[in-house]
Amino acid sequence: MPSPEALAYFVACVVVASFLQSLTAFAFGLVLLSLVELFRIVPIADAADASMVLALVNSLTFLVQDRKPLLWAEVKHVLWASGVGVAAGLVVQQWLSANAADWLRLLLGVAVLLSAVNLMSMRRVKSAISPPHTFAFYGALSGLMGGLFATSGPPIVYHLLRQPYDPIYARRCLVLIFAMNNTLRLSLVAGTGHFSQQSLLLCAVSLPVAICVSALCVRYPLSISRTSLLRVTGLLLTIAGISLAASAAMQILGSRT
Repeated sequence: MPSPEALAYFVACVVVASFLQSLTAFAFGLVLLSLVELFRIVPIADAADASMVLALVNSLTFLVQDRKPLLWAEVKHVLWASGVGVAAGLVVQQWLSANAADWLRLLLGVAVLLSAVNLMSMRRVKSAISPPHTFAFYGALSGLMGGLFATSGPPIVYHLLRQPYDPIYARRCLVLIFAMNNTLRLSLVAGTGHFSQQSLLLCAVSLPVAICVSALCVRYPLSISRTSLLRVTGLLLTIAGISLAASAAMQILGSRT
């Protein structure tokens, strides 16, 4: 079981991730897993499962409060494709955790770096909505990351924010997609008996903190542009991604010598 010091550090990471999620609406999982793995606080599989539960609770809370209808023309393609991606990513994640933990850390570092580049290089929106197959493609990528790391945000966030949607509508779509992905992943993990006691303990300790931080951020919002937020989050993810990938690569190379 995690030590009291590890639990305290994990809660601190949850505070940072919850704060950034309240500002950007999608950075929780990546930030939390990046920080946890960067400082080697708890195993990445346990942190991913706890992150999934925390993100799901936040999504469900939002959906309960916002019941406005959604246009399903594009979202339906994201949902089925991301469901397939979640299942595939979870299979790969469980195999890597058991047989190649350093490779999983390297993969996470590369994923974080690519996500940071996407966030910081986001340009102006398109003049017309993209074809349905592009929503399925980014949905599959999103689901794959969700299965691997319990954080499905960056691919579909990048795609949706480039569409000529109202920002509020795009946010509702994203929250629904994340809720569906996390529900599916949680069902698969729990159904196969892979949700550990460590993950349950992490959830129990950090969930009240995450809720409190989110509530405070809603009540006392910061006045900062969305572009600045994307850049700040992207910079943080870049630093974490480089550190994760570099340390994992050194472990892999060291094991071969």
